[in-house]
Amino acid sequence: MTRSVRRTRRTLQLAGAGAAAVMALSACSSSSDAKDSSGASGNSASPKVSGTVTVFAAASLKESFTTLGKQFEKRHPGTEVSFNFGGSDTLAANITGGAPADVFAAASPKTMAIVTDAKDAVGTPATFVRNRLEIATLPGNPHRVASLEDLTKSGLKVVLCDRTVPCGAAAQKALEAGGVDLTPVSYEQDVKGALTKVELKEADAAVVYRTDVKAAGDKVEGVEFPESAQAVNDYPIALLKNARNTEAAKAFIALVRSAEGQQVLGGAGFLKP
Repeated sequence: MTRSVRRTRRTLQLAGAGAAAVMALSACSSSSDAKDSSGASGNSASPKVSGTVTVFAAASLKESFTTLGKQFEKRHPGTEVSFNFGGSDTLAANITGGAPADVFAAASPKTMAIVTDAKDAVGTPATFVRNRLEIATLPGNPHRVASLEDLTKSGLKVVLCDRTVPCGAAAQKALEAGGVDLTPVSYEQDVKGALTKVELKEADAAVVYRTDVKAAGDKVEGVEFPESAQAVNDYPIALLKNARNTEAAKAFIALVRSAEGQQVLGGAGFLKP
């Protein structure tokens, strides 16, 4: 009788231990299932970035965006960044006219508004840098240009950006702030066109962005002027509604706005937003 009781107790103990083990295994399995159903505890991979991303960008962004494009392609093997640089107003018109593009980076909110008003951008454009003007003169500044007023000297050949593009609109604002009445020998379609006139010695001076003066190196000499503070341009960037490569477009915009992107842009002479 005593032996039978002992055997029964031992059997019950073993059964209890077995049940506990089963419950523990069940709990582990449930925990594992929970992880799997939630994407491995939230560590689900982001969409792979590949293919070509087409970026329409203001001419003044050419050097810095080209650098960022190379960095993007290195960071995302199998991608290619295709750029179309030009006057922001022309690029905006192309976009609203149906030109295929994924990203638009404009040199002013006014030109970006052409795209947003047409409902061709996704969300609200983000300002990623700012830029201000300088006078670009021939190397050595032979005409001793030191101010906007000096651009009105007799015989001095000055070029400006067209009034419809951001650098031209900013130049007009600065001239008005300084009370200077200036008639240029030509209006150029973008800031690179205006700067090239000086580089080729077809003009003595041009009012352009300081980032373009810096990019030109020793081909021109820059002259700062106080009225430029009255005409600082904000640069917005946006994902486009008809983007063919949305994920790559978002990734490129993220790079531009990142600390790495801001370092490149700051090194080119752009101001923080």
